[in-house]
Amino acid sequence: MQQFDLIAKTVNGLGYDLVDVERGERGILRVYIDFTAADAEEKGPITVEDCATVSHQLSHVLTVENVAYERLEISSPGLDRPVRTMADFERFTGCECSVKLKLAMPNSQNRKTFTGILQAPQGDKVGLEFESKDGPALLEFTLADLDKARLVPQVDFKGRKA
Repeated sequence: MQQFDLIAKTVNGLGYDLVDVERGERGILRVYIDFTAADAEEKGPITVEDCATVSHQLSHVLTVENVAYERLEISSPGLDRPVRTMADFERFTGCECSVKLKLAMPNSQNRKTFTGILQAPQGDKVGLEFESKDGPALLEFTLADLDKARLVPQVDFKGRKA
């Protein structure tokens, strides 16, 4: 079984969604988890306890499956969460996203990087509404065209008013 599939099976079995897995320097294995789309509104953000639960279970599974790593890190995906799957694009429709394509699209003025509002996927196409020099424009791409996509962090620096 592939390492990613093994981790995904374990994380999903605990009721979380696997966002990403990456290997860092000196044997660090980083695993990014989130709640499933159905649970995210109800449960809120990932907590330290959620990370500890996944870390405890995953360390046992990785040891049994003989996966080499020096240190295991479990984390939430953060404010600039990666958007990878069609389910992610559906979940974050209406959110601001930064998209980098593998190749420039023919009608995109030779650009590969765009920031705009995600549109609901239509079939295998994802839409991104962005501002071009001629006004609002729509970029359509498939997951095969995508190099990487991340949500643009939305932070409110206005303090709470009592």
